[in-house]
Amino acid sequence: MSWTRHHKRGEILRDVVVAVDERRDGLLPMDLPGVAETFAGELDLLAALHLRWHTRLSGRIETELATQPMNLEDAVVDAWHGAADDLPGIRAVLDRYHALPVDETMAASLARAQAKEHQVLAVMSGKGSFADPQCVALGSMIELRARAEYVPAPEIVERRRFGGLVDRFRSALAVA
Repeated sequence: MSWTRHHKRGEILRDVVVAVDERRDGLLPMDLPGVAETFAGELDLLAALHLRWHTRLSGRIETELATQPMNLEDAVVDAWHGAADDLPGIRAVLDRYHALPVDETMAASLARAQAKEHQVLAVMSGKGSFADPQCVALGSMIELRARAEYVPAPEIVERRRFGGLVDRFRSALAVA
């Protein structure tokens, strides 16, 4: 993938995240301009959104563990809540397609991704290791707890599209 194409894909993905956060219907926005040309299909877009979710969740876990390292499971649950608040549209899309995958390939892909997420939740909460065969089940219980205790954030944070460094300088100069 060329550098230009990589940046274009990132721009389209940011537009997708904004759209799913606004819509919150759990559907992939394949109708957005540039999506069909940039992503190979629903599975490709879903994989990109899942990577965005996993990256945010992992970052939130690291932050929570740094601030409350004595209760690891609570920190992981709080991190899951924070990631769900940050990316409510992505969470809705992942939940919908996990419940209703369009085909067996998508179902298998989502099952693998969810198993890996459950492993991370269990390991980071101190409940298991990656080599532990029970790790996925333990992580699943942690996710169930996080979902049961989750109260969505009351307001939607408006996202501004990042215009680049030049736009930041222009904004700073306009204020000054």
